[in-house]
Amino acid sequence: MARVKISQSGEGVQRVVDESSPLLSNTRRGSSSSEVVDSSVDVEQVTPVATASDDPKLQAQKTSTWAVVKIVSILLVGTFTANADGSLVMATHPTIASEFDDLENSSWLFVSFALAGAATQTLYGKLSDIYGRRALLMVAYTLFSIGCAMVGVGRTMWQVVLGRVISGSGGSALNVLGLLLVTDLVPLRDVAAWQAGINLAATVGRSLGGPVGGWLADTIGWRWSFLGQAPIFLLAVLLCWFFLPKGKQVGKGEEGAEARGKPIDIEKSSLARIDFLGAALLALFILTFLLPIEIGGTKIPWSHPLIFILFGVAAVFGGLFAAVEEWWAKEPIFPLELLKHRDIILTYVISGGQVAAQLGLMFSVPLYFQVTQRVSNTVAGIHLFPAVFGNAVGGVLAGYLIRKTGRYKSLLIIATVASMFSYSLLLLRWHGDTNAWESLYIVPGGFGAGLVQSAGFISIQAAANPKHKAAVTSGMFLTFQIGMILGLSCVSAVMMETMRWRLDALLEGMDLSAVVRKQIIAKATSSVDYIDHADKKVSAAVVQAYVEGLGFSHGFSLISSALALIAAVFVREHKL
Repeated sequence: MARVKISQSGEGVQRVVDESSPLLSNTRRGSSSSEVVDSSVDVEQVTPVATASDDPKLQAQKTSTWAVVKIVSILLVGTFTANADGSLVMATHPTIASEFDDLENSSWLFVSFALAGAATQTLYGKLSDIYGRRALLMVAYTLFSIGCAMVGVGRTMWQVVLGRVISGSGGSALNVLGLLLVTDLVPLRDVAAWQAGINLAATVGRSLGGPVGGWLADTIGWRWSFLGQAPIFLLAVLLCWFFLPKGKQVGKGEEGAEARGKPIDIEKSSLARIDFLGAALLALFILTFLLPIEIGGTKIPWSHPLIFILFGVAAVFGGLFAAVEEWWAKEPIFPLELLKHRDIILTYVISGGQVAAQLGLMFSVPLYFQVTQRVSNTVAGIHLFPAVFGNAVGGVLAGYLIRKTGRYKSLLIIATVASMFSYSLLLLRWHGDTNAWESLYIVPGGFGAGLVQSAGFISIQAAANPKHKAAVTSGMFLTFQIGMILGLSCVSAVMMETMRWRLDALLEGMDLSAVVRKQIIAKATSSVDYIDHADKKVSAAVVQAYVEGLGFSHGFSLISSALALIAAVFVREHKL
């Protein structure tokens, strides 16, 4: 194996570069030095050659920009389609679940996706360090393709949910690997700008996914919305195979183990370096902690012994995970030392709170308009666009401002305040007779979410040790997944419980018996189409109960953003 030692001028640091070096160098270019980058891509494209007549910083910036453009262009295919999938499900979930007479379980179309993502999220960062970003990205695209195909051919609600689980296990890698590929190439200060470009493609996907998916559901059926995605992700696999450079992120695990004073076995296989036990315990902790939140109050009462048993089991798995990561794992899947850093924890709280609030909103908006105005899937999807537009503006603006000023804390505060303003308007004004102008009240919520997506990543990258880049990035996306599950589960539970309670009270006022009331509530929570077939007075009661339930869900979003605001106030800003 040929090895070349490169000396870092100005710091006296030597780095060994060979054919197993990182895919794209984890370089931070400062004001006084720059590193030579090694990978299997064309040397003329990536490796700047410093001469007496050339400015090394300008040369590095020029060539790195070209490399990033090539890689990001490939990432955009999967990013666009995956985000279109998300808004597509948001727009059509009432129709999909109603086809199986299972509307009350429609949140599982999202929760199953997010649970699978949370269970696999932390593995992708470490696996990509060992096997390379390209290989893991191809696996992720393949899983997403298989999952979409299974959803399209599913004949029961739970077959569809299984397809969402497989898609979620692949989808959890797309964002984290994309961000890692970008941060491998560019200085931290420029990451937000490049990420904003990726976010823009994601936003376009989310913008088109709802209306186009709704239109397909109204014309040829919702199944083709998913079947059509499968070949697109297979195309993305081929693009990765032919155009993404090969390479591996190696050596960082050994550095981390050495820093923690733990033994290093340099002869062990790459697979043995993976902390599978830690990953399994983390997945079990997340599952057993979030499952009672999802089923409590809807499937079984909150006072049911199973709820307490699941929370107790979650505590056991959480303790075992902490013990394994601290004393057993040589290369932890998530170094617990990161949880000792105040700014990392606070940024996770901000991101999780904002995602929970915004996903709760995105879940409720299509249902609100389908219930109150009986709109088609296409129109329900269009009603998501204001929030998506706000998200795009927030993401692009954050990237520009961070690159221009090097500051991000104020953006986190502005984001949470904007979101709180949005949810307050919904609480005060959305009571069933919403006009076109009032439907724009969701714009500030999307704007705040977009700001946090860009500023939050910069906050954790600036606060963390560079050797933990993959871990903190995976942790951020894990936070997104947990926030998504909490938001969807809590909003669904609050909305359905309030709806049942209010509908029962309204029906009781019509002098209906308990048996009849129970039958009506079961039908109303199984399909939104029941509104069209019920008696006029009963139909009006169902709509009113849904509106009040959705109002309480906006209250949850407001509380989540308020917690994020408190965390944002105490985040320390690091110099970029």
